[in-house]
Amino acid sequence: MRGLIFIIVFSLFSGCALGPDYERPNIEEPAEFREQLASETSEESLANLQWWDLFQDPHLQTLIRSALIENKDVRLAASRVREARSQYSVARADQLPQIDGNTSLQRNQTSGAVARQFGIGVGSGSNREGPTTSQWKATLDLSFEIDLWGKFRRATEAAQAELLGKEWAQRTVALTLVSDIAQAYFDLQELDLELNIAKLTLKTRQDSLEIIRLRKLMGQSSTLDIRRADQEVARAQAVIPDLERQIGQKENQLSILVGHNPMTIVRGSSLSDQTLPPEVPAGLPSALLERRPDILEAEHQLVAANAKIGVAKAAFFPQISLTGNFGAQSLEFSDLFIGSSRIWSLGPAITVPIFNAGRNRANLEVSKAQQEQALITYEQTIQQAFREVEDALILHQKTREIRSAEERLVEVSREARHLAQLEYLNGQATYLDVLVAQRELFNAEIALVQTQRDQLIAVVQVYKAIGGGWPQEPTGQDIAMQDSPQ
Repeated sequence: MRGLIFIIVFSLFSGCALGPDYERPNIEEPAEFREQLASETSEESLANLQWWDLFQDPHLQTLIRSALIENKDVRLAASRVREARSQYSVARADQLPQIDGNTSLQRNQTSGAVARQFGIGVGSGSNREGPTTSQWKATLDLSFEIDLWGKFRRATEAAQAELLGKEWAQRTVALTLVSDIAQAYFDLQELDLELNIAKLTLKTRQDSLEIIRLRKLMGQSSTLDIRRADQEVARAQAVIPDLERQIGQKENQLSILVGHNPMTIVRGSSLSDQTLPPEVPAGLPSALLERRPDILEAEHQLVAANAKIGVAKAAFFPQISLTGNFGAQSLEFSDLFIGSSRIWSLGPAITVPIFNAGRNRANLEVSKAQQEQALITYEQTIQQAFREVEDALILHQKTREIRSAEERLVEVSREARHLAQLEYLNGQATYLDVLVAQRELFNAEIALVQTQRDQLIAVVQVYKAIGGGWPQEPTGQDIAMQDSPQ
């Protein structure tokens, strides 16, 4: 028994494990993001803000909090984490001995012919049966495969890495969800502004139509001017229901993201009143490897694939198992617990692979190929992350420049419309000049609110691309609210 205990303890704490130990690959990374302003290049990062600090609109915060609990993708991700946690527990259990309790009662009918041959009385007549006996048995059964080659340790290492990968995947889902809701919310607010502009434009054109009709009665306008003004009224009227359609569909999209059936979305601050951070620092590129959840998920998948090579290699070596049982056996239940009924057995079993038609080698090649694929995926994920950060920084920088130009364009277009209307009333311009000025102003106002939305969305995309929020390591718990303020 002491020898058994020694073997079990030795196998549990032995450092031998086949297969390569994981080392993070060398990744070529830029020293800084090329589209980041010099004033923004530092270790400080927008990602250090939690989402509730970045998005100040209380109605948007309410939507995000609800989504992090009710959204179906978030709930699926949490369920996958729980599944991976259970699989990790299963893998750990394989390293320990398995002990089962068994009890049995067996009734035996002895052959009458055999009983007579051994001189056991069975009564007269050739058809009489032999005696009936009972056998009681109660044992504790032990089975334990000694992990000399680290097969189970590598399998546990792989399961642990897969668990952490699922937890990082859960954070990817949460970060994506927060970003999607913010973008959809800003889209909705932009559509609200477009609808307001369209309604004001319609009112202006209706007023212009009435003025032209009066001028026609006074002989100062033509029928063609009335028809053109009527066309512009109809054109403005057609824009409004289309925008209302887009608003309804955007509300439906937001409702599903939040995890609810389609419903009306309550707005807070208008698009122009949304708070923007004064600067949007992305931080250092090297920080992406430590905080962006999809990169960390890909790395843990690489760790798991690397560990599975050791599992495949262990199949080439002998497997040593210990089996045994300890208990009691008796023909009478009353004698089952006396000392003379005791039974036990203990012994090793060695299985040596001799011929399996190349199965073990093929499995090893499979695990190596999967490790190579995981490495390529990891490198690809990093490159994609660098690209997304650069794209978001470009969008943020250029939308600021575009907004400045479009604000000036709106101002100039308003002046042009006012002058065109005055000159038309004074007979110095045609109504076509007025129409051109009105259309240019409408287009300029729509372009400006779209750029305002794009500027907000650029901040959201930078935040998402650099892995904003949740900088903590996973702890194995579902992240739902992550201590967000209520």
